[in-house]
Amino acid sequence: MVKEINAVQFRQNLGEMLNQVQYRHDSILIHKDGKPVAALVDADLFARIRRMQDRFDDLTSRIADAYAQTPAAEGMAEIDALTAEIRKH
Repeated sequence: MVKEINAVQFRQNLGEMLNQVQYRHDSILIHKDGKPVAALVDADLFARIRRMQDRFDDLTSRIADAYAQTPAAEGMAEIDALTAEIRKH
């Protein structure tokens, strides 16, 4: 479950928020001046997010390198075609 809370309430209830994250595996979205500024998630989820980000960064870097000399429209058309073909299967 994702709970949303403002920064003042978060500071006032930090211990309770940590317990919710640790034991109930809730996530907390923290707002400041009505805008989301941070999130508190359990350590396992954070580790998964970091691994996914690393994989995404590696993948986008490899794609950028592979298409460095290709005009953008041509590269996007090829990527779209390959994606569509893979999704058929």
